[in-house]
Amino acid sequence: MNASNDTPRHDPTRKRLLQAALEIFADKGFRDATVREICARAEVDVASVNYHFGSKEALYSEVLGFAYREASERYPYTKAGDKSLPPEVRLRHFIGNLLGRMLDDTYLGRHGKLLARELADPTPTGALDQVIETTMKPHCELLDGIVAELVGPGYSEADMHRLGLSVVGQCLMYYHSRSLIDRVYPEIIATPEDIERTAEHIARFSIAALKHLHLEKPAPHRAG
Repeated sequence: MNASNDTPRHDPTRKRLLQAALEIFADKGFRDATVREICARAEVDVASVNYHFGSKEALYSEVLGFAYREASERYPYTKAGDKSLPPEVRLRHFIGNLLGRMLDDTYLGRHGKLLARELADPTPTGALDQVIETTMKPHCELLDGIVAELVGPGYSEADMHRLGLSVVGQCLMYYHSRSLIDRVYPEIIATPEDIERTAEHIARFSIAALKHLHLEKPAPHRAG
């Protein structure tokens, strides 16, 4: 049995290792980060990774889950998942939280950087599959459900996925093109308040399009 199985998740050494590994993995990626560098940053013995996690690969998997959980604690999807609220309100909360976590300038910004790196170039650890299944997939299903309420019946499951990704794609534009936006249109994401206004713009734009689709007859599905 690995010692990590008997180590409390709130152990301070374990937490320092996760924080240090998050910073280094986000900056360097899995392949270029070293256990020695992570332990030096955490100010712990180099054997600590093996004791608490078993391997560098296992540490990386834990870090990805840790990063997503911390971001979700700061930007929860609680209201987006509250089915007692109108879908328009739920979508606004979903978009606001998604854009907020993507553009967070605090240490949480490393979470988005690490996840973006892993999505663009998945490591052979299988960590991405685990995070997708346990955290990202439920959020995608939540968004699909909100979209389905707004467009109404007649659209396929694949339609819901496309529409949901269209909403997410607008948010990703601000993340991946931030260096351009900061130089050309800095005022639209310069402060948390500006980010909120941009999130509201994305929400209004998306809701208007989805409600238009609600009034339209769905396009016929062609085989192949």
